[in-house]
Amino acid sequence: MKFLDRFLRDWRIKMAEPYVEPNDKVLDIGCFDTTMFDKLATKPIKESIGLDPLLETPSVRGKNYELLKGKFPKDLPHNKRFNCITMLAVLEHIPREEQSTLSEDLFKRLESKGRVIITVPSPFVDHILWVLSKLKLVDGMSLEEHYGFRAKDTPSLFSTKDFQLIEHKSFQFGLNNLFVFEKRD
Repeated sequence: MKFLDRFLRDWRIKMAEPYVEPNDKVLDIGCFDTTMFDKLATKPIKESIGLDPLLETPSVRGKNYELLKGKFPKDLPHNKRFNCITMLAVLEHIPREEQSTLSEDLFKRLESKGRVIITVPSPFVDHILWVLSKLKLVDGMSLEEHYGFRAKDTPSLFSTKDFQLIEHKSFQFGLNNLFVFEKRD
């Protein structure tokens, strides 16, 4: 991972961090590595899990988290529930046909009033990343999976009977979007 990749990743985490509350159990879908949990070390979080199909080992254990190789929801232990689920720069990698069950799968894994924190880039970012990767300024993770998902379509993936949108804002000069949904009781 190159400097620019790390810079952009860290910016996404910084946007999400205020919505992770002390003592949350966090599920980081698409974690890639321990960075999210390292950055949350100042907050006392509980028994958290990171899940990523690109994890190089079957699992990695930290002080209050474990990273598992796999995809959500099928590779997550069935009895685990969370106060907070993060998906930073992940939604645009999930095929459209799998997005139809995403809201239901997230709902099942959240505790009451749990939050889903998502960052989604503008489709224009795909062009920028392609150029930056050709110039070898970014590694651009799994760019072949991008298909032009539109950030404005994110709320429509979440059932309004199950989730309430509590925050939406753009960042990174309007090229990225933060969405925070809360599970309704």
